[in-house]
Amino acid sequence: MKIERELTAPELLRQHASHATLGGVWPSALEAGFPTAMAEAALAEISSWPGYAATPLVELDGLAAHLGVGSVIYKDEGPRFGLGSFKALGGAYAVMLLARKWLVEQGHGDAALADIRSGKYAGALTDLTVTCATDGNHGRSVSWGAQMAGCRCVIFIHAEVSEGRKAAMEGFGAEVRRIAGDYDESLKHCEREAKANGWFVVSDASYPGYMDIPRDVMAGYTVIASEVLAQTDAAPTHMFVQAGVGGFAAAMVARFWQRLGAAAPRTVIVEPDLAACAIESARQDKPAIVPIHEETLMAGLSCGEMSLVAWPILSGGCSDYVTVGEEGVGPAMRLLASGEAGAKVTAGESGVAGLLGLMAVAAHPELKERIGLGPESRVLLIGSEGATDPEIYKSIVGDLAA
Repeated sequence: MKIERELTAPELLRQHASHATLGGVWPSALEAGFPTAMAEAALAEISSWPGYAATPLVELDGLAAHLGVGSVIYKDEGPRFGLGSFKALGGAYAVMLLARKWLVEQGHGDAALADIRSGKYAGALTDLTVTCATDGNHGRSVSWGAQMAGCRCVIFIHAEVSEGRKAAMEGFGAEVRRIAGDYDESLKHCEREAKANGWFVVSDASYPGYMDIPRDVMAGYTVIASEVLAQTDAAPTHMFVQAGVGGFAAAMVARFWQRLGAAAPRTVIVEPDLAACAIESARQDKPAIVPIHEETLMAGLSCGEMSLVAWPILSGGCSDYVTVGEEGVGPAMRLLASGEAGAKVTAGESGVAGLLGLMAVAAHPELKERIGLGPESRVLLIGSEGATDPEIYKSIVGDLAA
């Protein structure tokens, strides 16, 4: 099997940190903050949306053989609701829940989510404005959710967000405003504008006084783990999952832990070395903030502040944290596009982070052994996005683009 040099170079792994986990059954303290019922409600609602289908779970048997592990399975979120990424599950779901709560507060009663989607309350909901800051995928989901609910949507993007991703959000009827600075600056700008205008922020990042909506976003993400468990005969033993603010990773960890208890997969958090708030949180044993000095190619992971909702789950359930360099992104995308890993997969820049983490660990035999990767391992990767910007995707994978 041909593997590009960048994917086997030991230098791909930049940092590693270990963190003690709680183990055992899903703790009652975490259940109080992120109840199992939230995940079950999200699955029931989202699976009823028009166009719903479980996304593919792809066997990368060639990669597994190359790495000397039992199996590598790749959850391909590219087809999710036609939005191109896992984010379709979180932001849109949180908008729907917010719309229902807002209708109650405005005296319209406790509306069924199906009635909101049908347009029954469209006249009233034109007075509701939702907003967020985004690198692209989350904003696309919030825009779509606002379109489903019939409310207004204003999205803030930073200087590095591509025109293609901006246009995709505008296609769902959102007003998109670009600001100077990075993602964290766009988030602060969004918060100021929301406060000044009476808008509602729908963010996957949480902070003091803002916890409920990010928790709803995370509940939407748990649908992925629920699907994986329904699609496999044997649950994964390991999961390499990417982290930005941490909400997605925490949702995956929580759902597997809720369902599998002590048999939940050993989780390795992967993030860009240029935006490493998760590994810094592990080192400090508390939610950390790191400065973003340079934007990572993995744009959806360019986040410098750990989510307060996510951290208790990650802290209790994740044993290892790694950061990877930028040079592996293109080779990983091309490896999946070529089919040499065992199947042809269209994966965007942030979608290959888990694969990069797995390859980086495999290039260090001692770390590979410490994490317990071997012939009996069943490794889960989450391909969190497809070609969300087709022009960028083609520029990276070239003639391999489908």
